[in-house]
Amino acid sequence: MSAQAATNNIDVAAHTVMFGLDPLVLSSVILVASYAVLLSEKVNRTVVALLGGALVIVTGLASQTQAFAAIDFNTLALLTGMMTIVAITRASGLFEFVAIWAAKKVQARPMGILIALTLVTAVFSAFLDNLTTVLLVVPIALLIVEKLKVSPYPFLFAQIFASNIGGTSTLIGDPPNILIGSATGLSFMRFITEQGPVAVLVMLAMVPVFYALWHKQLTTTDELRERIMRLREVESITDKGLLIKSLGVLVLVIAGFIIGEQFHIPPGTVAMLGAAVLLLITGLGLSQKVQAEKVQEALAEVEWGALLFFAGLFVIVAGVEHAGLLNILGGMLMEFTGGDAMMTAFATLWLSALVSAAVDNIPFVATMIPLVESMEAGLGGKAALEPVWWSLALGACLGGNGSLVGAAANVMVAGLSERAGHPISFAKFLKLGLPLMLLSIVIANVYLYVRHFM
Repeated sequence: MSAQAATNNIDVAAHTVMFGLDPLVLSSVILVASYAVLLSEKVNRTVVALLGGALVIVTGLASQTQAFAAIDFNTLALLTGMMTIVAITRASGLFEFVAIWAAKKVQARPMGILIALTLVTAVFSAFLDNLTTVLLVVPIALLIVEKLKVSPYPFLFAQIFASNIGGTSTLIGDPPNILIGSATGLSFMRFITEQGPVAVLVMLAMVPVFYALWHKQLTTTDELRERIMRLREVESITDKGLLIKSLGVLVLVIAGFIIGEQFHIPPGTVAMLGAAVLLLITGLGLSQKVQAEKVQEALAEVEWGALLFFAGLFVIVAGVEHAGLLNILGGMLMEFTGGDAMMTAFATLWLSALVSAAVDNIPFVATMIPLVESMEAGLGGKAALEPVWWSLALGACLGGNGSLVGAAANVMVAGLSERAGHPISFAKFLKLGLPLMLLSIVIANVYLYVRHFM
């Protein structure tokens, strides 16, 4: 993207912006102000996102049609469907069963449970997707910390990191990978062979860091541990029929995520279909009144605040996109690297990581894809461009760990924890998340050099 093209985009936007204000400046102010208020934690994050999104439309940075088009409804549908399925499944007692079983396997030691759940989350995030995984595992973690009376924050922090690291390794693990795979035709196995090894390396680097940070504070009494060891996990299952139905639908939904890509069926559609089927089969034979009550109970468990936060955030970023800021950054990237393949790959990695820590990585990657495509001729062809694609994927996925709003999974964990009475501080997460994210990018940078440029 040339500087002239970016300027043309800004000129088009300037005709509609309120009071003739510079759209680039105005959109940047809205973005920075929104994140400043989020950092202050003085206003609820959903309110901040909705207010910022509304300002983008009211000031003319984007029309309402353009703003709604910028919202990733596939992500929202995926979240809504899976939250509904999880809400129904929870009534069967499955999560209590898993919580007790996992705790007993490590003798109810808090640090052992944290590491075990971290590794499980990383693996599940690779072969399901990280949004689904945190919806399934976070309730288990919250149940365990409640029983052991330990701080939930280390568990929640580790869940966020593990979900994004695990999701990095496959095509379906993280939404940015889905976007990149769709645009490039890179296969499921190519993602595993290219990004799987570095995801393993990063995860192995994080586990000892987590241990060093929290093993002293994650302690509990022998009495509380013994109480958990005496529990019988089988007794946690309160409705075997519901459990069978829920697990059956969940298995079909997971299969749909994997198979659906072959038939161009978005995961959001698969999740919504699964939720609708589960609502149907659990209501069969019941009166209309009872069915309505069960539907309302399930939908009441949906994190509507988190979904609206996503919607507002997408619109805020759309304002920056329409103003041409991200296009300008892409043009500056090519000028900075001078068309050198290795420099372009490394610059893309770090730019993607830093930007994805500040804004949601899904709209950012959607904007970067055409910019990366435009580099093909300048870098010397499709083969020379491939490392840049991997850099974009690694930077966006791992960079999402840099802040509480860097990735969809982060916001979902924050929403679940807030509902449980354990809100996660934006500033507290940033203080630890950003340095560890930068460490993961250093590892990724070395990996890319060894694999593609030595």
